[in-house]
Amino acid sequence: MKNSRALVMLTIAVLAGLAAVSFASRWLLQTSSAAVTSVAVASSDISLGQPLNQNLIHMVSWPTSSVPPGAFADGKALEGRVLLTSLAPGEPVLESKLAPQGTKGGLSAVIGEGHRAITVRVNDVVGVAGFALPGNYVDVIVNTQQANKTDASQSISKIVLEKILVLAVAQQVSRDDTAPKVVNAVTLEVTPEQAEKLDLARSVGTLSLVLRNQVDKQTPSTGGATKLTLLDVPVPASAPAAPEVHPVRTHYAARPAPKRDCVGVLSGVTGSVECF
Repeated sequence: MKNSRALVMLTIAVLAGLAAVSFASRWLLQTSSAAVTSVAVASSDISLGQPLNQNLIHMVSWPTSSVPPGAFADGKALEGRVLLTSLAPGEPVLESKLAPQGTKGGLSAVIGEGHRAITVRVNDVVGVAGFALPGNYVDVIVNTQQANKTDASQSISKIVLEKILVLAVAQQVSRDDTAPKVVNAVTLEVTPEQAEKLDLARSVGTLSLVLRNQVDKQTPSTGGATKLTLLDVPVPASAPAAPEVHPVRTHYAARPAPKRDCVGVLSGVTGSVECF
């Protein structure tokens, strides 16, 4: 009798425990489902300027309280959108990292509003030994002859453009790689006025790129370097200007003829006048 009562109590306890576990698991499942949100992230490395598709993104569960602003909860909304920056695997796709809707893929998608892209020919020296990579900033130096000067000693090197963004090196636009690459062309992002100046500079002289710190915003003004300033040759002082000479005009006045005494001379039938 006692054993049957104990068995009944044990059965009730087991059923009560199973019910509690069932209710607890259901509550936890509902709570966890409400605390996460589906977010679109990159499936692999994606380069800037590349159009998105379903193969490049996938959905993951993200804590609702920490979903970044501009994230997408629907992967279909990203179909055909173009990236303005590179994405790493697992990185969420944000609206701020996308070009406006309707933008086609390629380099033109990453050019800033009001800017242009211009390509200049470089070598291992001009291209800063391959360290001028996409995303870096450079200054542009031109070496040419000074205006109205024919002497070779009057050549000048001058910074003509400052803090110019490198968009691409050769055909590469990825900004993730930091390894130097020696290429024969660099594409720069410039304003229309800077594009005109750069095109003129490469036609009148030789160009060099100067790599600069990405956070350095200073733009000091320089007068350029010439052969005289390079060798620290003092510039000769200019000779004092000669005093201005004003021409003097001489005025001549007519003088009256001197008074003379005259007498008449008669010789035969011929007469004459003699003055003295």
